[in-house]
Amino acid sequence: MSTYLFNSNRLGFREWQEKDLIPLFKMCSDPEVMKYFPAALDMAEAKQLMIVMKNEYKKRAYCYFAVDHLHHKEFIGFIGLKWQTYPSDFNPSIDIGWRLSKKYQGLGLATEGAKRCITYGFSELGIKKIVAVAPKINEPSIHVMKK
Repeated sequence: MSTYLFNSNRLGFREWQEKDLIPLFKMCSDPEVMKYFPAALDMAEAKQLMIVMKNEYKKRAYCYFAVDHLHHKEFIGFIGLKWQTYPSDFNPSIDIGWRLSKKYQGLGLATEGAKRCITYGFSELGIKKIVAVAPKINEPSIHVMKK
């Protein structure tokens, strides 16, 4: 039995596991990875993020999934869908988001993963609308969104 809920060519998308906490913390505390976010996360915040994602998956059958590189057999970050309710004229909504470890940025993995999650959302879950949001300064994410 596969540990993955679904795959793309290079990526495996799965539920969160306790073993993901340390690599998630390392990624989310890296100033380079977090440069477009308000602040890096400490260990407690990383753990809370993981708990939220586990609960989101149980409730909705989607979340920002833990993602492994299939060839390297390594956790690379998260890519997926999330229910959003923060104040905005387009919320509530389901957004698509990603965060990858520095080592795996710039390799087309965010684009590959986002496309696969969009297919999962529309085709497999029957979601009607998915939004993508980033601050104007986050040009790398905007580039992925355009693809």
